[in-house]
Amino acid sequence: MAKNVVQVRDLFKDYQTAAGAITVLKQVDFSMEAGDFVAIMGPSGSGKSTFMNILGCLDKPTSGQYTLDGHEVASLDSNTLAKIRNQTIGFVFQGFNLLSRVSLLDNVALPLVYAGIDKAERQARAKLLLEKVGLGQHINSLPNQISGGQQQRVAIARALVNRPSLILADEPTGNLDSKTSEEIMALFSELNADGISIILVTHESDIAAHASRQVRFLDGRIVQDVRIVKDNRGTIEPADQEKESK
Repeated sequence: MAKNVVQVRDLFKDYQTAAGAITVLKQVDFSMEAGDFVAIMGPSGSGKSTFMNILGCLDKPTSGQYTLDGHEVASLDSNTLAKIRNQTIGFVFQGFNLLSRVSLLDNVALPLVYAGIDKAERQARAKLLLEKVGLGQHINSLPNQISGGQQQRVAIARALVNRPSLILADEPTGNLDSKTSEEIMALFSELNADGISIILVTHESDIAAHASRQVRFLDGRIVQDVRIVKDNRGTIEPADQEKESK
């Protein structure tokens, strides 16, 4: 049986406002096995972005338990959390977040600087990943010298460079046209086929269709959790989590 990369139990998240506390996540239970590909969906304000921030150790729940790759997150200090963000999680954002004045090679290698990896190893890993995403011939280019789709490929390479257990992608195709979006999603599917665990937030059903599992939020709760069976009929079956809750 595959181990759980992510395990969430009875998770709540409140924010304090001038009008009082607002609960944006309510009793969320969620687990994800290694090698899974999950699409998180839901309307604006449903809680999916807050959930993603908690999974990425960028925010903390008000209550509940979150275990990431065997680590109980609530018990970790800030330095350990920073190390986990650097080494366990790879982030891909809608806006690419590349440094405009340094080469693609140095953009991809940047997380390795914080991890204390020596220069030769950093460059070797970054070059290999740029080749993997089809940009080996552009390693010395600047971000403004390539297309938006190519910039997102660079961001994916950067997310992979520390060999993380989990990729978190927040609307990674939001700034791309439909053709380029399909190319990026094909790359995510290829990475997942290689065994990389992926959680992706999206508003688009055609983007979510690339995942093997779809989880839908509404009003701070998970209201649907289905596993997509990739056969010729496009059959959809309930995920194990949903079956257990019935």
